[in-house]
Amino acid sequence: MAVGQGRISRRIPGPGARETSSYRPDVARIADDAVTVEGVTDDGPMDPFFGDPMDPAAELGDEDVAEPLATGEREEVLSDLEDLEVFEALLAARGFRGIVIDCDDCREPHYFSWDLMRANLRHLLDAGETRVHEPAFAPEPMHYVSWEYARGYADGVLASVDEDQH
Repeated sequence: MAVGQGRISRRIPGPGARETSSYRPDVARIADDAVTVEGVTDDGPMDPFFGDPMDPAAELGDEDVAEPLATGEREEVLSDLEDLEVFEALLAARGFRGIVIDCDDCREPHYFSWDLMRANLRHLLDAGETRVHEPAFAPEPMHYVSWEYARGYADGVLASVDEDQH
């Protein structure tokens, strides 16, 4: 279920927050465009019909409610979020835009920016399931690395720092 291993930070609306819709008084956009609903941050796209009494999907109901993650799975996702922070800090400065993951369902690579990958992991923590996904439109594969490459790169940097200290 988890991709690698991370730390989660919760953001709450502060002085820079603003209301985004008359239907969404409980939602505020924060300066970095994360959405906070009742204390839970979601960096994903906003539901344009959230809270709308005329929501066309209201009749569908919540048939597929996901089970919460088990304790071990939550720990793995939190660890993935920590790793992602490290990977981004090391690799974004070198021109890499994010992570590429080979999807078992559709057998295609999926390219995730650092922010989108972070949002997907947070959603997994909050909702207990991953979002529906589609391959990116015309990504530039040379700007993305696999989780394994990022892990190896981070391990190499850490090993070189350890050698320099001894």
